[in-house]
Amino acid sequence: MERCERCVGKGKLYVLGIGPGSREYRTLRAEKILNRVDVLVGYEKYIELIKDHVKDKEVISSGMKKEIWRVEQACKRVLEGKVVALISSGDAGIYGMAGLVLEVMDRDNLKFDLEIVPGVSAGQFLAARVGAPLMLDFACISLSDLLVPWETIEKRLKALAKSDLVTVIYNPKSKKRTWQLKEALNIFSSVRGQEIWVAVGKNLSLTTEKYYIVLLKDLKLDSIDMRTTLIIGNYQTQKIGNFLMTLRGYSAKWGENLFQRNSEMDIFKKE
Repeated sequence: MERCERCVGKGKLYVLGIGPGSREYRTLRAEKILNRVDVLVGYEKYIELIKDHVKDKEVISSGMKKEIWRVEQACKRVLEGKVVALISSGDAGIYGMAGLVLEVMDRDNLKFDLEIVPGVSAGQFLAARVGAPLMLDFACISLSDLLVPWETIEKRLKALAKSDLVTVIYNPKSKKRTWQLKEALNIFSSVRGQEIWVAVGKNLSLTTEKYYIVLLKDLKLDSIDMRTTLIIGNYQTQKIGNFLMTLRGYSAKWGENLFQRNSEMDIFKKE
């Protein structure tokens, strides 16, 4: 792409996280931007999720593995003076398009107005659906080896398992990547055992949404695909009724005082 320092002030690029999928969980900021941009650029399935905003706009879409092309097309339109939204699912800065935009801008010495707009990521959304499993320290990892060698992913999985961090797993499986998830779960079970809780969510926020909580030993892998997100619990992750919670440490710090009711403030006190 043409190097273009002289294009300062022309157009604007929003790298926009649209959340897990449903319009209901888009931010107000995202909605305002989608209403006013000239051009929408994105993966074709993500464009479908925002079809309520495509009227009277230029739409540039593509299939998978065309991320660089989409970024270049978005930058090109901005340099032409257009206001552009480059669409990411979830949050644009979590396995999204924000990093690639910055790489391309640096590569081609591009100067224009840029705003990265956050969204709700799948890990956050699943955590809310099942309770509060991310209450303490946690980590995220993608099992996709399209850009990162499996050897690197495996090394990180082993470190995470030993760290006892609750771990959010993105991109667990695809049609071609079928064995990595089993290997990842074997790594966790070898360190944490089979009696740890796992949250599983698929097609989150959409009408086909499904989520559930299961012990690692009972987890079935057949229905898991690239639209699935998992949360692997640690030794402090507990199932309370229908919810999953990771203890943050209140009871350890305050002991019985945490649960001792003030008699004057006791909402359960009978009149």
